[in-house]
Amino acid sequence: MGVGPHILHADLDAFYASVEQLLDPSLRGRPIAVGGSVVLAASYEAKRFGVQGGMSGRQAKQRCPDLVFVGGHFREYQRLADRVMEVLSDHTPHVERISIDEAFCDVGGSVHLFGPPGVIAARIRARVRDEIGLPISVGAARTKHLAKIASQVAKPDGLVVVDPDRELEFLHPLPVGLVWGVGPVTERTLADRGIHTIGQLAATGDEALQRLLGTAIGSKVFALAANDDARRVESGARARSVGAQSAFGRREPTPDLVRSVLGHLADRVAGRLRAKQRAGRTVTVRVRFAARGRPSTAVTRSSTSDAAIATTLTLTEVAERLVHRALADHPECREISLLAISVSNLVDQPVLQLELPVDAHDHELRPGSRVGSARWAVDTQIDAIRRKFGRSAVGYTSTALSDAVSVPDEFRELAEHEL
Repeated sequence: MGVGPHILHADLDAFYASVEQLLDPSLRGRPIAVGGSVVLAASYEAKRFGVQGGMSGRQAKQRCPDLVFVGGHFREYQRLADRVMEVLSDHTPHVERISIDEAFCDVGGSVHLFGPPGVIAARIRARVRDEIGLPISVGAARTKHLAKIASQVAKPDGLVVVDPDRELEFLHPLPVGLVWGVGPVTERTLADRGIHTIGQLAATGDEALQRLLGTAIGSKVFALAANDDARRVESGARARSVGAQSAFGRREPTPDLVRSVLGHLADRVAGRLRAKQRAGRTVTVRVRFAARGRPSTAVTRSSTSDAAIATTLTLTEVAERLVHRALADHPECREISLLAISVSNLVDQPVLQLELPVDAHDHELRPGSRVGSARWAVDTQIDAIRRKFGRSAVGYTSTALSDAVSVPDEFRELAEHEL
């Protein structure tokens, strides 16, 4: 392990849009968006007009009248992203892929082969451009957090190497939104307190940030702002959770909407769990409330049991109970704009262990119970049919007929983390 800037963060620029421009050269230099009714991704040319992912197609057109919509080539996204990861692996075995289009690399053990980290980063960028045809930004630093921030500063299509002797000089003038874990809501909360830069965030202090943001988030962002990050690149590590979310604009949280959206998300999450022969004991839901004239707020609710879940209907029902609990706790909120499901506390489940009948009503839906095993059998048959004929070949009625989910499943699958 090197003590200098041996960690790289490689991040493909406007990846989905860049792939479309690669496949159709006539789109190069033009503002484009992947999607239709909803913008799934936008090129840098479109972003200059304020077009962003998650925006409605109508709003995007208003901001950029010359915007060109394209449908999306999902298999090409995966294929090209995998080729980029192969380029990274050619330079070091220590590659931690954190999404389809970005990864960390530890090149401390490769300098004797390829030169200093900055040279390795430049080699990677040149190969990705010349062999694959895509722009990629790379940050090099002593820690993962600094490397990720450096790659964001380098965008688009650039390289930034952070000098270990000038880390705080580099970090502290930057906006707080670049800190890992500071989203739009947290950024607004900090701005209301006059905290705009990472240096101001560090100067606020750990205890004050915990009071302002909560213990976990406050402590985390303070440590990162103070340049305290001891995490290592973990190549081949299995994910600790799997989740999916759906944003759908302002909607009244009717029982039909909640079940439809959660059924779709549970179908996606449970299917991926079963594909990796895994199951999870903790189910977490996230609800984002949309209040007109005020910033949106999000709440989470979790439930943990001793039985690990990997069936679609059971996950849907657990998630429904959690969401309705969150809605009951916020009766003043009349609209929601996002629902999410995450399953954590994962265990291996290559086969389903049957259980003896039990008396407690709560246990009837345990994975190994009569009902639970029947659901497992149905899900595994659905999985087999989908592997042979495609995902749209079969599914639960409430999910298949839902109009609440406007983002294509292929795009969601690419965006979700691997197990």
